[in-house]
Amino acid sequence: TSATLNGVISIVSENCDVPNNTEQGFVYSTEIQPTLEDIQVNVNGTNITTTIEGLEPNTTYYVRAFLTNNFGDFYGDEVDFMTAEASLLVNCDGNLVPTIIYGTQEWTVENACPITYRDGTTIPQVADTTEWVSLTTGAWCYYNNDPSKGKLYNWYAVAGIHDTDPNTPSKEFAPEGWHVPSDAEWTTLEEYLITNGYNYDGTTTGNKIGKAMASTTGWNSSTNEEAIGNEQSLNNSSGFNLFPEGARFAVPLGSVGYDFHGEGLYTQIWTSTEAEWNMDKAWWHSLSFSAASFDGTTNLKQFGHSVRLVKN
Repeated sequence: TSATLNGVISIVSENCDVPNNTEQGFVYSTEIQPTLEDIQVNVNGTNITTTIEGLEPNTTYYVRAFLTNNFGDFYGDEVDFMTAEASLLVNCDGNLVPTIIYGTQEWTVENACPITYRDGTTIPQVADTTEWVSLTTGAWCYYNNDPSKGKLYNWYAVAGIHDTDPNTPSKEFAPEGWHVPSDAEWTTLEEYLITNGYNYDGTTTGNKIGKAMASTTGWNSSTNEEAIGNEQSLNNSSGFNLFPEGARFAVPLGSVGYDFHGEGLYTQIWTSTEAEWNMDKAWWHSLSFSAASFDGTTNLKQFGHSVRLVKN
């Protein structure tokens, strides 16, 4: 027998077509020396390749060929293999997404950029402003509709709402093994960074973790000592590396009107949590170039924000 190391494995049986066999095939288990009491796959003939699906990721399995005839049960040599880790993330450039463990959580430290949900269903790209602000289903866009900029998502994409039928099950935005963090999970990260000395002044009380979470480039300048935009080379001590992508608005912003605003000024990141008092809104967290804190509030679900992921 032989096996590959993936979640879907192929096992080859050779020369098992022996007269008087009543059963032949493979048995496998997460315990050594699997027997017919474990999972059994029957095959017939010689040089058979059998595919086994639904295996647990990052798990060692043990496999043996077997045959049963009038003389009893007989087993071949044991093969062991480990399935691949399902939670590895690949970004839009085909590279592994960097992650960092903060306390009990593992976070991605670059923004998500999928154009499909987990099952391959397309998340539509919507450039037109009028269409964007009227959406109640998932969509994404580039900041300023410029492919050199980052991807922004409305909250409906985060929630996997891909059509207007309320009876349609939601999709999953994140790949297997990951999810969009809730407001509470963001709070857990903030509290970890504060208590572990990531405030800009080294204190362990008060929310002054903005510089520790912000990228070292891209922010508008500020003369405030504690601000993200001041001495940007000192930013990102936590490695979280939030870049000031800006946002896409769903309501007029003074003279700016609808659409894109804030590149260099701030970054805003969705949570998976709806506002309890207003089902038209959801929670997001943000950094501003002129501030020291990492804050949370709510916005209309039609706004376009960045997304980060946390491991299950």
